[in-house]
Amino acid sequence: MSELTSMMNIGKEMEKKLTSVGIESSEKLIMIGAKDAFLRLKQKYPNVCLVHLYTLEGAIRDIEYNRLSEDTKKELKEFSDFLKK
Repeated sequence: MSELTSMMNIGKEMEKKLTSVGIESSEKLIMIGAKDAFLRLKQKYPNVCLVHLYTLEGAIRDIEYNRLSEDTKKELKEFSDFLKK
């Protein structure tokens, strides 16, 4: 099992939060996916925001979150906005 901090965009603080919601490894994050991981985080940490979702998706794709395609960012923003309803 690989440590979460070995993934791009995942620092110690994000690792702590992910671990607290049952995501202890990079493999588990990849298996669960960014949206489900974000949903888990949002339930425990209501202040997580869209940038956190971008960060998770970037980590899974092994790219810097600000290099996600505009289509991907749009899809993730729609998901984040849906959760606010």
